[in-house]
Amino acid sequence: MALHVNMNNFEEEVLKSSEPVLVDFYADWCGPCQMLAPIIEDISDSDVGVKVCKLNVDNAVPLAMKYNVSSIPAIIIFKDGKPAARTVGYQEKAELMQLIEGVLNGSDN
Repeated sequence: MALHVNMNNFEEEVLKSSEPVLVDFYADWCGPCQMLAPIIEDISDSDVGVKVCKLNVDNAVPLAMKYNVSSIPAIIIFKDGKPAARTVGYQEKAELMQLIEGVLNGSDN
């Protein structure tokens, strides 16, 4: 199950994580976010090498602004406390898995 993060625990759970973290920036009223939710849960239930978190942008506007999230759903994968990959809009599981694999297998710049 995806971990829900907020303004209080984002730094600890995401930025200080020893493993890469996929963060789903979403809102409850967002249709594409609702379509993406089961895929995010499916990825979180799989052992794919990333921690999976969800962040409700309505409750964390400063974080959404900090990471330039202007459209949702937005997926940002953090590695070593920094954004390593991102995508915006509904994505199929295969596309998200490619994004994850790119971060896990990519070189550190």
